[in-house]
This record gives sequence, structure tokens and C-alpha cells, in this order.
Amino acid sequence: MENYSAVTEFFLVGLSQYPELQLSLFVLCLIMYLIILLGNSLLIIISILDSRLHTPMYFFLGNLSFLDICYTSSFVPPMLIIFSSERKSISFTACALQMGASLALACTEFVLLAVMAYDRYTAICNPLRYPIVMNRILCVHMAAWSWIIGCLNSLVQTVLTMMLPFCGNNVIDHLVCELLVLLKHICSDISIIVLMLTVGTTVFLVIPLLLIFISYVFILSTILRLKSTEGIKKAFSTCSAHLAVVILFYGSALFMYTKPKSKDTKTSDEIIGLSYGVVAPMLNPIIYSLRNKEVKEAVKTVLSRYLYSLKI
Repeated sequence: MENYSAVTEFFLVGLSQYPELQLSLFVLCLIMYLIILLGNSLLIIISILDSRLHTPMYFFLGNLSFLDICYTSSFVPPMLIIFSSERKSISFTACALQMGASLALACTEFVLLAVMAYDRYTAICNPLRYPIVMNRILCVHMAAWSWIIGCLNSLVQTVLTMMLPFCGNNVIDHLVCELLVLLKHICSDISIIVLMLTVGTTVFLVIPLLLIFISYVFILSTILRLKSTEGIKKAFSTCSAHLAVVILFYGSALFMYTKPKSKDTKTSDEIIGLSYGVVAPMLNPIIYSLRNKEVKEAVKTVLSRYLYSLKI
């Protein structure tokens, strides 16, 4: 307990044993990050400019797109610096900020996906009361509390973790600063942190997933009672994009953290973890654009207005 030194920086050496991959990973991550910025920013702009998209569904979708931009921005730019640098170091403060930001935004996304499921449940199961139930004030409150509780959870866990003493070894065999990785370098009792992690996993992973499942059980039962084929198609089209994002986000997270790990698969685990962090935010705007006629029409309208303004 007494044989530890103050840690002022960490060395992120994940995949550094493959120097030939550094340039390829840099280019790949940069391209995917630019696609994330472009796709999600375009979705936010369109949902603001087109009055047809001023609905609770697209309000939450705009929050999700902004969240994905912030989430990837919390670790991709520093990771690009690590790939292009020989020293591969990150300061103690920067590591804490990166870990706190990514954890907060991930927790917020779990809650926000559950909120979006409730929105779809209300729209399909109670269509007549939908405008009254999902009013603007409630939507703002639900979105705001998703951000607040996600950030508070991350703040508590990050502060408690970074206050504990770290061992002398500050070399982290990982690409980014993550809570589970940093816990291995702490030289004191981490039982409180582990307990908080367990509670946090239940609150931000299990409960939202359970709420999403219950919402879609009611949605499916309502859809099966519809007699109109057009109504069934419309109901499925409004839910398919959200359901695809849920499966992509939760599926990749569960695969990443439940997959058996070993030294033989360590490299592949790091690449899968990297893909998990950028693939889902990159595909979200694509999924909503391809599966939603309203978004397609809004894109055409905004582009036609822009081209018309250029001619003038």
C-alpha cells in the first residue's frame, strides 16, 4: 500500500506491437470519424430546418446524433494522436477527462434509447393521446434527465477512481482510457468501485434494455391487431430504424464485454472494441436515412432549397 508513486501520465501502448498497422488504423479511424461528423451533423441540421421533422421522434433522434458526435469526439481524436505519435502518452488529467466523458455519454445513450422506445410505444399503442402525452415539455425533461443522470453517474465513478492511489506501472496496454482498464493499476481496495459498477450496470444497461423489451412487446401486440396493411407497414417502418440501432448498440456491447478473453485473442479484442466505439455512431444516421421516408423527403427538400438559393 505504501510502495506507490504519484502518476502524472499514462502510456497507451495498445496495438503498438504492430507498427505496420499504425498508419492504416490512423487513416481508417479518421475516415470513419469524418463520416460520423458529417452524417450525424446532417441529420441534426435536417431535423431543425424541415418543419415536418419537428416531432418528439426526431427531437430524440437529434439528441442521439449529437450524443454520438460527442461520444466519438471524446476518444477518437486523442487516439489519432496516439497512432501518429511515438511517445503514446496521455496526461493524468486528460485520461480522467476522456474516461469520464466516454462513460457519461455511453450511459446517456443507454437511457436515451429507452426513452425513444417509450416514444414509439406511445405513438403506436396510444396514437390519439400521443400529442398530449409526448408534449414538448415532457420531451425536453426526458432528454435532459437522460444527460443529467448519465453525467452524474460518470462523475461519481471517475472522481472516486482517480482519487485512489495508482501503482508505479503507468503503461496501459489499451487504446483509450477506460474504467475497467484503469482499475487493474490501482494499489488499494476497489470494492466500492466494483459495487458502484455493478449498480451502474443494472441501472444503465439492464433496466433500459428491459424497458425497451417491454415496450416492443406491447408494440408488437398492437401491430398484430391492426387490420390495415398500410397501417402495419407504417408502424413497422417507424420502429425498424430504432430497433436496428438498439440491436447494433446493445449487441456489440454485449459481444464485446461477454466474449471470453485470452492473450491469443487480445489483438482482435482491441480491434473489436475500437470498431464498437465507432461503427454504431457511424451507422446510426445511415440506418435512419435508409429506413425512413420522412428523412429521405426532408433531405430532398433541404437540398433543393440549397440548390435553388445557389442559382439565385
